[in-house]
Amino acid sequence: MELWQRQKVRALRGLWNIVSLSAAAMTAWLAAPLSVLAQDNVVATATLPRDLSVQSMFLNANAVVQAVMIGLVFASVVTWTVWLAKSIEIFLAKRRLRAASNKLASVRSTLEGVEQLADSQGEVAQFLDAAASELKASAGFPETEGIKERIASRLERIEAGYGRRILRGTGVLATIGATAPFVGLFGTVWGIMDSFIGISKSHTTNLAVVAPGIAEALLATALGLAAAIPAVVIYNVFARSIAGYRAGLGDAAAEVLRLVSRDLERAAAVPLERPAGEAAPGRRVRLADASAAPRGSS
Repeated sequence: MELWQRQKVRALRGLWNIVSLSAAAMTAWLAAPLSVLAQDNVVATATLPRDLSVQSMFLNANAVVQAVMIGLVFASVVTWTVWLAKSIEIFLAKRRLRAASNKLASVRSTLEGVEQLADSQGEVAQFLDAAASELKASAGFPETEGIKERIASRLERIEAGYGRRILRGTGVLATIGATAPFVGLFGTVWGIMDSFIGISKSHTTNLAVVAPGIAEALLATALGLAAAIPAVVIYNVFARSIAGYRAGLGDAAAEVLRLVSRDLERAAAVPLERPAGEAAPGRRVRLADASAAPRGSS
């Protein structure tokens, strides 16, 4: 009986020791995360900036990321400057072309068109001047098709020149729209890389150490998109407007060619007063000289 009681006491003591050891181990296991959490709170309080505004993130960013942000802001300023300047230019050019085309539609000869647009310095006036100059230079040539081809060549070159002029500045928008997202992505990658370097130096994986750097890096991506999206939209708007302007140029050039063709056929079909024995080409010569009279003359 006594032996059984002693064995029971020893079993109870062993069980108590096991429970005590388990409780101690559980306490130590629970205490470790609490100490780490307390340390993380200290690190977060020490490293996380109080202000994560755009200005603060820019001032605290890496030098490379700051350079990327400045470049993207400059690209955005260029985009809106080009938008303002080209909008005014395209609006004035289309209005000038429309007014001149309306006048041109009511004339019946090249000479009359030159007189009607004597005070104009726009595209249609250049077309008429080129046509009148070629008619004067081709005076005495009996072949009318050659005259038409040379006038068409002159008008085509003038039209191409005005087309190139109206396109100036739009290439910058295309470049900004294509490259700004990648420039912003470069700033983001560099900023995140710098944040990971900061983690390795501080020997901690706390989010407070890497969060500011990631926020600054993402700001570069946001600026890249802010510069690229308006540039692409504005470029597409300008492309449509310029296409309409160039179509108007083509219509005006075609109208001038019709006037020239009408003048040449009129010269061949309608006899003019001439000295006895003067051949028909002479009549065309005099009409060409009349059509090529200086602008503003009556």
